[in-house]
Amino acid sequence: MKRVVFCLTLAALPSLGGARQAPVASVVLFTHFQEEPSAAIREALQSELESIMDPVGLHFAWRSLNGRENATATELVVVTFQGRCDVDRLQPIEILPGPLGWTHVSEGVVLPFSDVDCTAVRSFLQRDLLARPPGLREEIYGRALGRVLAHELYHVLAGTSSHGVCGVAKSGYTVGDLLAPEFVFEAAELRTLLESKAHQILERAAIDAP
Repeated sequence: MKRVVFCLTLAALPSLGGARQAPVASVVLFTHFQEEPSAAIREALQSELESIMDPVGLHFAWRSLNGRENATATELVVVTFQGRCDVDRLQPIEILPGPLGWTHVSEGVVLPFSDVDCTAVRSFLQRDLLARPPGLREEIYGRALGRVLAHELYHVLAGTSSHGVCGVAKSGYTVGDLLAPEFVFEAAELRTLLESKAHQILERAAIDAP
């Protein structure tokens, strides 16, 4: 079996937004954290993902991969958060860590398995996080993780290995992208989602709705 990995690398491009609509379809995310994040980081991560995906009309239910929770959804994705998901003992140095996240592919088919490297995101942002008030660092860091996850879910939900140009789906992020007050899909990225697998998810949700 041939396996390819899409890597989120580091580059600089602006972002554009799109129209908003209420979420109507449920995607279950089965998650595994190598190190459990704090409640504040987890909440910021989940909230940011919902905000970014809101214009698409997708809602996410979070489940532990190790748990026994029942889940009913139109789509399932497995997400692994690798490394340290915290903001303790940050260092005032800039590190370019390489890939921040990746999504798996087999024989040209995008698989519903994504990884987010918490340690890489932490290393990339740590110098700038230290410049922020301590009480806000967990929220800012969790929000950055949500943006990396949204990028990887773009590959899964659009069923594509391609990247966007200016928004969340672009191939590389800057520190500014991850720390900005808002970071969204550009219009073309939203169209790609709504004309691909995400559209099928929304259609199935509409059929299944009571």
